[in-house]
Amino acid sequence: MDLAGRRVVVTGGSGFLGRHVVTELEAAGAEVVGVGRADHDLLDRSAVTGMLEELAPDALVHLAATVGGIGANQREPGRFFYETALMGLQVIEECRLQRIGKVLVVGTVCSYPGNTPTPFREEELWAGYPEETNAPYGLAKRMLLVQCQAYRAQYGMNAVFLMPANLYGPGDNFDLVGGHVIPAMIRRFGEARDAGRDEVTLWGDGSPTREFLHVADAARACRLALERYDGPEPVNVGSGREIAIGDLAALVAAAVGYTGTVRWDGGRPNGQLRRRLGVDRARDRFGFEATVELAAGIAETVRWYEGRS
Repeated sequence: MDLAGRRVVVTGGSGFLGRHVVTELEAAGAEVVGVGRADHDLLDRSAVTGMLEELAPDALVHLAATVGGIGANQREPGRFFYETALMGLQVIEECRLQRIGKVLVVGTVCSYPGNTPTPFREEELWAGYPEETNAPYGLAKRMLLVQCQAYRAQYGMNAVFLMPANLYGPGDNFDLVGGHVIPAMIRRFGEARDAGRDEVTLWGDGSPTREFLHVADAARACRLALERYDGPEPVNVGSGREIAIGDLAALVAAAVGYTGTVRWDGGRPNGQLRRRLGVDRARDRFGFEATVELAAGIAETVRWYEGRS
């Protein structure tokens, strides 16, 4: 799809990834409409119908979901499952009915089975149940992949599906309850530095590994997939590199300027032991490779967070 002059709707367009996707697609010449919950409630089927009739897009990027870190997933697994699945099911079905030219759905690395060998390869997605701390959310996203594949098979719908690694970057959610690991660490270390505290407590024991992808890289992957990819297979989007959470904490603390110690709360869950994606398919199918190094991306994110007015 040549994006120049095309109208593209981005659900979740006011969110963290959504804002970057809107900017990326506009730079490619698209007319982009970012949709947030305040604009159209995607849990309401009639609102979804009205949105597409009103905006009449050539393509749609579906990012909207109910998301959060391990703690949020544990507190509200039912809501995370129901709202994430329902929004996606309704958006994809209405795109089919209104014959939207292309639909890109963004899933999650949380959909992979808890015991997936690293690197996670797309062929392993159905080899088991997701890691318990975020399984309902991960399964809801899996169902949207099934819907995309079924609609392609039965209706010829051009629906594609990406599975990004953990995202971070400027504009992230720095809430200590609902935020993800990097922004939460930045805030905790910054507050401890400013208060003169010599110790910060973090969940788990620091041993699990995670792969992180800068949000600008993720947005570029979405653009490339819209432009170049047309296939039923899900595609991992990541850096292909993992880091232990303990090493990540040291990296973030250094970027923040925090010189105290970290106490690990082993009574809190670690989550999945390792996460690293196989990224060959994204490179081969639509030419995506991550470019932002983790240390540089964290430093940029710290500057953004501390420079807010």
